[in-house]
Amino acid sequence: MQSPQTDLSVTAQIELYYDLYVPENLAVPAPLLIAVHGYGAHKRYMMREARAVAGDAYVIAAIEAPHPHYRRTEDGYRIGYGWLSDQRPEQHIRLHHQFILDVIERLAGDGLVERSRVFLYGFSQACALNFRFAFTYPEVLAGILGVCGGIPGDLETNEKYQTFSADTFYLYGDDDEFYTQEQFAAFNEKLREKVKNYSSKHYSAKHEITEEMREDMRDWLGSQNRER
Repeated sequence: MQSPQTDLSVTAQIELYYDLYVPENLAVPAPLLIAVHGYGAHKRYMMREARAVAGDAYVIAAIEAPHPHYRRTEDGYRIGYGWLSDQRPEQHIRLHHQFILDVIERLAGDGLVERSRVFLYGFSQACALNFRFAFTYPEVLAGILGVCGGIPGDLETNEKYQTFSADTFYLYGDDDEFYTQEQFAAFNEKLREKVKNYSSKHYSAKHEITEEMREDMRDWLGSQNRER
């Protein structure tokens, strides 16, 4: 009897979803903030967070991960979304990258945003993914915000990564449930070595986005907008 063939594949198209906010009276083409949620969240949550820091100075695209799952909440189960797992992560990383590139292409093609003023904002799981994008496509981004997340595990070994010189702001807490302070210190040190225009800040916070963080991100995004 012939042995079964395993891990065969076909290529299929899927729909990827995002929410878009274009402030009224904003002159276009405008700067673009792409907001990327963490594990178990969704695009609506990240749109709220992005609007809280960008105000009406940016077009905002909140993109949603392609993998739905049930997550436990205080009032039962709700649907959340994840970007990747340990199962063939390279495919999910490519999908995340292409999602961002396609959103930029569509919005720039529609005349809504400036290609030279694209910023990424990621929380938790999205941090490492966004940094992977930044190091793979360093010419695409004008800046990146990373909150309470890790960094690429292949930061020092991936030959595709290039120098990323755009402004970067990395924020993390002192009581995070998912990362130790030793891990954050190591992430911070490695990013400082790899990113030319880098700043970071340590907060009294858990695995969360606090109002103090929001205030600092508002200032950071405001300064980015004034400089251009």
